Amino acid sequence: MRTQRGALSIWAIAVLVYLAAVFHRTSLGVASLEASVRFGVGPAALGTFTVLQIGVYALMQVPTGLLVDRYGPRRVLTVAALLMGAGQLLFAFAVSYPLGLLARGVLGVGDAMTFVSVLRLVAAHFPARRYAALAALTAALGAIGNLVSTVPLSALLDGAGWTATFAVAGAATVLYAVVLATRVRDGAAAEPDRAPARTAGMVPLLRSVLGQVRLAWSTPGTRLGFWVHFSTMFAPAMLGLLWGFPYLVQAQGMSEPAAGLLLGVLVVGAIVGGPLVGTVVSRWPECRTPLVVAYLVTALAVWSVLLGWPGGRVPAGVLVAGFALLSFGGPASSIGFALARDYNPLRRVGTATGVVNVGGFVAITVSALSVGVLLAAFGPLGPQTAFRIALLSVVVVLVVGLWRTSVWWRRARAAVFDAEARGEAVPVQIRRRAWDLARA
Repeated sequence: MRTQRGALSIWAIAVLVYLAAVFHRTSLGVASLEASVRFGVGPAALGTFTVLQIGVYALMQVPTGLLVDRYGPRRVLTVAALLMGAGQLLFAFAVSYPLGLLARGVLGVGDAMTFVSVLRLVAAHFPARRYAALAALTAALGAIGNLVSTVPLSALLDGAGWTATFAVAGAATVLYAVVLATRVRDGAAAEPDRAPARTAGMVPLLRSVLGQVRLAWSTPGTRLGFWVHFSTMFAPAMLGLLWGFPYLVQAQGMSEPAAGLLLGVLVVGAIVGGPLVGTVVSRWPECRTPLVVAYLVTALAVWSVLLGWPGGRVPAGVLVAGFALLSFGGPASSIGFALARDYNPLRRVGTATGVVNVGGFVAITVSALSVGVLLAAFGPLGPQTAFRIALLSVVVVLVVGLWRTSVWWRRARAAVFDAEARGEAVPVQIRRRAWDLARA
């Protein structure tokens, strides 16, 4: 019982820094219009803030997984808190566009190091059967940071102002690094992998690192997890991070407080959906990918309604329902991490988790940049028409994700059937269907 309480305590401390990471990541959502005035930039340049931050996040996922496997999650989380705090402090005092970009880049590096580290702690301190539920719960609790970055952050910006609000957030995150360094323990199963240190020379070390990445990427379960994450999390995240607020205010004619409340629906849905999805997939793991496909089909239907509504002005009730359905993309994306955990040995889970996490943030980067560029190109047609055209890029990314998820679902199932035929143990028992591939 004491061991269990200790594991829960370590997880809770780590989850708080992930909550802070989500807050910092999404803090530009309700501040996007103010940032446009502060830095004197248009939609395309404003979109670059998010593209840079998320692009850095995506690029850092595989290195982060390797660092976690090499040095342990405690050290990586501590450095992450320091970087996020420093980035937000710099953003608080930045008055030029280049300095603002630098601040968001530093913040993105720190943000990139949090989630993989927390999941590595979960893998080390809890049994495998609880991993999916705790991963989904971690994401749901992290979404509270997104909730704080909507209406409460908007009120703070109106009251205390830009500099004071972001400076306090940055300083608090830096101080929390002390808590991480002193209270978190890696655990015996998460002890740093010291094997590379015995390899003489940089070339053999690089080969060893690339070999770990190659092994993770070549595993069909990891590849399926990548496309699951790519497909599910990007649309609600893109709306919450940057373009949802301008879309609701400029294209849908909502007041800024009402738009902030509606963005909160994305967060509430993620908070409610996280434990729900985690419980379902823990009890019935064979339902994981069918659940993902069902969400993706639903998301396509939602975007068809939002973008095809006659006249362009969507009723508030339809917007609430649409955003509520889209919000389940975050919880569904946690299924990708469960796939990485199940089909990779523990020593490679950090690397595989990083590979999976790249997927969603590549999709966010592509979609956020595409929306910004299309808005700048079609802006003269008016905000309703411009946003309708720009958000079609989200549908394109969603269709690509659904296609690749379907391809790798069949290949991953074939790999499981082949392993069973060889007499190997498999983490999930599935039944062969008529549409299954003969071999992986």
